[in-house]
Amino acid sequence: MQYFEDIEVGSKTQFGRYEVTRDEVIEFARKFDPQPFHLSDEAAAQTYFGRIAASGWHTASISMSMIVAHLETTKQAGLGGLGIDDLRWWKPVYPGDTLRCEIEILEKTESRSKPDRGTYRSRLSVFNQDGEKVMSYVNTALIRRRPTEG
Repeated sequence: MQYFEDIEVGSKTQFGRYEVTRDEVIEFARKFDPQPFHLSDEAAAQTYFGRIAASGWHTASISMSMIVAHLETTKQAGLGGLGIDDLRWWKPVYPGDTLRCEIEILEKTESRSKPDRGTYRSRLSVFNQDGEKVMSYVNTALIRRRPTEG
């Protein structure tokens, strides 16, 4: 189990692999972000994207699925997220792209009022198969401290 004490400021971890499909890009867009450039080749051709592109919110959702899978593997004593800052979509994500994640630990703080927990801030970066950053944000998370004997 990974606790607050195990988190090292400055450490970086790479994980995940997710291939984006055209069908899921369109399905997500129909439900949650029905802008024409997410739904139609013709409409997308007339935009900056040039072809159907995934919604940024779809990219964020994909990254969350990779994060959860990673947390299950590492068995982190997490208590949930407290929020994100500085969300940026750097490049479009297209059907056929394969995404991966990298997390860098920026800082950690012991709770002053609840000694059984702490928080940490990390930067999540999502990259495509060419190593190009497509999305990033800074996350603040709550995590348990290692239980003490006694």
